[in-house]
Amino acid sequence: MPDIAAHLALIFDGINIWAALGVTFLAGLMRGFAGFGSAMLMAPIFAMLFGSADMVVTVVAIELIVSFQLFPQVRHQADWKLLTPMSIAACAAMPLGVWLLANVDKNAIITSVSAVIVFFVVIMWSGWRYKGRRSQPATILVGAISGAMMATTSVGGPPVLLYLLSGNDPPQVNRANIVTYYFLTQFLLIAIVMASGVAGVTALIRAAILLPVMVLGAWVGGRAFQGIGNEQLYRQVALTILFATGVFGLVRGFFMA
Repeated sequence: MPDIAAHLALIFDGINIWAALGVTFLAGLMRGFAGFGSAMLMAPIFAMLFGSADMVVTVVAIELIVSFQLFPQVRHQADWKLLTPMSIAACAAMPLGVWLLANVDKNAIITSVSAVIVFFVVIMWSGWRYKGRRSQPATILVGAISGAMMATTSVGGPPVLLYLLSGNDPPQVNRANIVTYYFLTQFLLIAIVMASGVAGVTALIRAAILLPVMVLGAWVGGRAFQGIGNEQLYRQVALTILFATGVFGLVRGFFMA
């Protein structure tokens, strides 16, 4: 009990946790509505507030529980033939990402995450789509890149999103595939990062505090999505917020360099 009290005192010291609560609710809205974007929103801000290693554990732990909430609603719409090899490749590449997390400067990680987010949003806004065939080697490569990125930055979504959104699948299928991919990969990531010792139990306690806010936001976002079926609307809402977050992280990284 004294240890938990010490962790709580550390978490609630200063205004960081209150800023994190607001960011988490907004991230939940995005996750519930669009099926993606929450980690990309939280990662650069949480890295600034808590450090890069704690950021990864906090973000992924929150995302994992929200995946439990959303997965039962979408599992029958997911393309399991595509997602299974992609998820296996992602998990196999995670140890490399954890090594980078332990050895790369915090500010470099914040800047890298922000750059990835801005690059991803610009590509999405340009209308570019991956035109190649969804072959098994391509699927495995995308999964491996995503897994390494996820372990280093908690943001492994961009390569997978660009790959999954390249086809002509309806919004419901795209959303189901994205939610399911996160659900299948986040279990192992939490275990690897915690076992490596680069982050402690404080990150998990912080995630437990932020979780109800995330769940509430995801529930509100999910309710808003029902019946809309408008692919352009649900993309633009998420992409606009992500772009602003990425630019903020880049500007912050420039001044901190």
